[in-house]
Amino acid sequence: MGIQQKLHTKLVQKLILTPSLQQAIKLLPMSTLELSDLLNQEMVENPLLEEVPTEELQPADAVATPEKTDAEQQGNRTEAWDDQDYEYFFGDYLDDGYRPRAPQEVKELPPIENTLSTSSSLSDHLMWQLSMQSDEPMLREIGSAIIGNLDDDGYLVASFEELAAMGPWPVADVDRALRLLQSFDPTGVAARDLQECLLLQLRHLGLEGTPTEKIITDHLRLLQNHQVPEIARKLGMTIDDLKEHIEIIRNLDPKPGSRFNPSQSQYVIPDVYVIKVEDQYVAVLNDDGLPQMRISPVYRRLLDKGTAENNDETRAYVKDKFRSALWLIKSVEQRQKTIHKVANSIINFQRDFLDHGIEHLRPLVLRDVANDIGMHESTVSRVVTNKYMHTPQGVFEMKYFFHSGISSSYGESVSSVTIKQRIRKIIENEDPRKPLSDSKIVSILQREGLELARRTIAKYREELKISTSNQRKVLY
Repeated sequence: MGIQQKLHTKLVQKLILTPSLQQAIKLLPMSTLELSDLLNQEMVENPLLEEVPTEELQPADAVATPEKTDAEQQGNRTEAWDDQDYEYFFGDYLDDGYRPRAPQEVKELPPIENTLSTSSSLSDHLMWQLSMQSDEPMLREIGSAIIGNLDDDGYLVASFEELAAMGPWPVADVDRALRLLQSFDPTGVAARDLQECLLLQLRHLGLEGTPTEKIITDHLRLLQNHQVPEIARKLGMTIDDLKEHIEIIRNLDPKPGSRFNPSQSQYVIPDVYVIKVEDQYVAVLNDDGLPQMRISPVYRRLLDKGTAENNDETRAYVKDKFRSALWLIKSVEQRQKTIHKVANSIINFQRDFLDHGIEHLRPLVLRDVANDIGMHESTVSRVVTNKYMHTPQGVFEMKYFFHSGISSSYGESVSSVTIKQRIRKIIENEDPRKPLSDSKIVSILQREGLELARRTIAKYREELKISTSNQRKVLY
């Protein structure tokens, strides 16, 4: 059987992502800060892109466009633009004063002193004390190694053997360095477990040999499980006498190093502002921080074949950068329009939430918004990623408005966020001496028309970081 090579012509339909479409998809999930960095980088790499000077910022329709004769327009289309009529498709973007959107209003950002701060870390604080307390080089080396093996809460996460192998150092010297560090501020630092941490703090208070120390030494597990009567029985004390010692333990710090590692405040600049105009809510895009770009008129003139100093290589380079700049500006504008559409759709679905609060948040999925604006779910998913909305109820991530629903006996679906909020309020109003179990909460919600399983309540309670009824119980 012979093998032959033949040429065949075949017509097929294929879905291909063009570079411009890929760029538009890439811009959608970006936050405002990421987009601003990308645009600034593009303006550095592409000479045809430039930022509109502040004094020239004005609506596009207020900019006068120079008049051109028919011959000049025809010459531009046939010579400068070659086979593509960029003037026709991108005329608005080619105006020297073009900017995608006029600023809506000036919004005040947080003061600079609220965003910049310097604080001493736990490691720095301990190293400073170590340098003041010891002149022995080896002790300082061991102490430095111990400090490097403390977690954010101030606990030692390495064993004596591991620390001794770092030097190598004698285990006795490691123990001596550890005891030195355990005398430093904050009290309880460099402990190996919770029990040692609390005992170090008690000794600092001079409470050695007291029932308080015995509770921590022998009955810490019972205390964690709120088994106060059992502790009183084993110590031969009444609950009233035991109360004083438990209060001392309660005021100790189980995480002494955490105050040197405070969580940093995250300042969010909303991408969309929801403003009420008369009786309707409208979405206003926040363009603050985004550079307003235009095509450089100086480089556009290089596309003219009539200029003597412009050779074919120069024109090819400028044409390529010109096309890239146009599609970038178009993609940014399309991104803003898509975000605006999604925001308005969310407003329509969540009108009750905007008026009355979280209790009226309705179930919503990406498919609902996608069908409403005539786009694919994946597009909506990209839009709501890393975007925030400023609403009359506060600032929320756009993903916050999408939740599954649970059917009620009244025929309406209730958002899972609303149910969590209801569980939180039920627990806040319970009797601390008789906290409600998950089964009791199920019964309360059933009377309100919500059918949920006990494991669902337990799951929501854990997500709210609320302890079990046994741990919430107060005996005195």
